[in-house]
Amino acid sequence: MEDLKRWIREVPDFPKKGILFYDITTLLKEPAGLHWAVDLLANHYVGQLIHRVVGIEARGFIFAPMVAYRLNAGFVPVRKPNKLPAEKARAEYTLEYGRDTLEMHKDAIEPGQNVLVIDDLLATGGTAAAVASMVESLGGKVAGLGFLIELVFLNGRQKLAPYDLHSVLQY
Repeated sequence: MEDLKRWIREVPDFPKKGILFYDITTLLKEPAGLHWAVDLLANHYVGQLIHRVVGIEARGFIFAPMVAYRLNAGFVPVRKPNKLPAEKARAEYTLEYGRDTLEMHKDAIEPGQNVLVIDDLLATGGTAAAVASMVESLGGKVAGLGFLIELVFLNGRQKLAPYDLHSVLQY
């Protein structure tokens, strides 16, 4: 898996000074890198009954539909407010600089369905925890949380301890 890191560009001081940004666009443009990343995300869940794969806006939208395809599951987008047209469930969560909100269609998850949550990056875990809570509020069971990249030093895994958590790459 360490070989996969060769396709991820490290950009210092983005989006602000002192931050090292892991740019996955360089991985996405490489067919072998993209294919490998999706396989490594999906393979952890092969053999499990997954009904829906939830992708968190925006970069979770890149990986979640491909993982859903591999697992023969449906895809559910989780969006920022006022982007979805039908009745929505909402989750508010805290960021280091304030609060944010995400939404999902209320009819996207049926009670008892096994749901996999996918995003590109696990940092502090707040976003994923909010989405997991929203899935559970709709009666779904969180079968796992999958991330391409985990920033280990931010301890997001601890916030998500009750769940099966899979990250492909750790920094």
